[in-house]
Amino acid sequence: MAYDEGLAERIRQHLGGDPDVAEKRMFGGIAFLLHGNMAVGVTGDDLMVRVGPDATDAALARPGARLFDMTGRPMRGWVVVDSSALAEDATLGEWIDEGYGFAAGLPPK
Repeated sequence: MAYDEGLAERIRQHLGGDPDVAEKRMFGGIAFLLHGNMAVGVTGDDLMVRVGPDATDAALARPGARLFDMTGRPMRGWVVVDSSALAEDATLGEWIDEGYGFAAGLPPK
């Protein structure tokens, strides 16, 4: 599956070349990992965000968000944000910061 390279580039720009962030192909797209923990990624045209189990309900209440489910078993703590909800850079930045913040609280891999 191809992924939206334009969205990936917007993520790169927001992260500003953070040396602690690595890119890795995952889930048929590309993931951005902080110290080995996924923070955000792009699958198709959509954004995957790791928000953590405690923040899942609040994340799902935001426009364009749905539970991440690739295998028929939804993954609590992960959401997918529809590309239509990411037109504004500020909105995309909020999602990236949320995923980055959650990953920053995890032990490095």
